[in-house]
Amino acid sequence: MLYQVVKFAATPLAHVMCRPHISGAAHVPRTGPAILAANHLSVLDSFLLPALLPRPVTFVAKNEYFSGNPVSGWFMRLGGSLPIDRDSAHAAQAMLDAATEVLERGELFGIHPEGTRSPDGRLYRGKIGVAWLALRTGAPVLPVALSGTEKVLPVGAKVPRPARIGIRIGEPMTFDGDHTKARDRRQVTDEIMAAIQKLSGQEYVPAYAASVKSSANGSPEAGTDSKIVASDPAGGGPG
Repeated sequence: MLYQVVKFAATPLAHVMCRPHISGAAHVPRTGPAILAANHLSVLDSFLLPALLPRPVTFVAKNEYFSGNPVSGWFMRLGGSLPIDRDSAHAAQAMLDAATEVLERGELFGIHPEGTRSPDGRLYRGKIGVAWLALRTGAPVLPVALSGTEKVLPVGAKVPRPARIGIRIGEPMTFDGDHTKARDRRQVTDEIMAAIQKLSGQEYVPAYAASVKSSANGSPEAGTDSKIVASDPAGGGPG
């Protein structure tokens, strides 16, 4: 009931603000679990997908997006995102555990494999949490390409502005492999990112977006698959 109320409010708002062009919505299953793996351009990505698709989509968002900017916090709650403490040593696994519960209930889970917003509009290397989920649960992965969402709420902006966006959803992808093996996780992640890139047309960068941002800020960050690395929590969320 709560979802229906939120949907009633959010969908018209998203349509008025964004005038979305959506293709491939028929690929979203009417029932059963699926993982929506999307590129990441805006803090609002994890609000817009749930608002504009016919079924609820759960994202995980870092606590700061609920307690920081009141506008982004409102959108996160409206979109049904789950807060998580990204600074916790167990944040990545906590996110994966929460996602697994969502999928085991037969619901849709959204994730941004890049782990943080693209700093320049290009598509960056995916973190392996999306593959862990796909291999662990057997849920199909739907690659999703968003466009124009960065214009709705540009970095530093406090108030959303009208801008046309696009959402392209690809055919479901299923995978065989062992979620405990790093090689399987890396291969599946790369296949998913290739599918997103094909839909989005973005230039691909074989580096982690978080590492690029850290280097730009003068504090290089190692992007490694030595442990299970999940999406940044805004849904993978904005960062």
